[in-house]
Amino acid sequence: MPKITPFLWFDGQAEEAMNHYISIFKDGKVLNVNRANGQVLTVTFELRGQRFIGLNGGPLFKFTEAVSFFIDCDTQEEVDAFWDKLSEGGQKSRCGWLKDKYGLSWQIVPKALMQLMSDPDPRKSKAVLDAMMKMDKIVIKDLQKAHEAAA
Repeated sequence: MPKITPFLWFDGQAEEAMNHYISIFKDGKVLNVNRANGQVLTVTFELRGQRFIGLNGGPLFKFTEAVSFFIDCDTQEEVDAFWDKLSEGGQKSRCGWLKDKYGLSWQIVPKALMQLMSDPDPRKSKAVLDAMMKMDKIVIKDLQKAHEAAA
């Protein structure tokens, strides 16, 4: 079955970005680097089993928040590590969103958020949502406190 591969347009930093991302994701790996006239044209790499292609396409197009990559985290330590490394040189935003130094948007989200927001008690799920809406980086213990307080 063919896969869908995100194709990312960079302004000359495709190889640098690829190396940055594979340094952050433990299982990240370079799959291919294509050169034309001595310059990197495209890079292909893998993060958490997902293949990406980066193109050095020039300054014509920029990334926007309309597309982001969602990282599902098991622990607060994972959230903290991805948040710190991906936001370095970029821009932190609300509700677990950030832009990295290349302008690419990421969502760093603990699995606990979805579990707590799925509580059948609407007061508890709303309390968790309200707590998350006040956060930049999502903090699991603060979500749990909001959930417990709504009981």
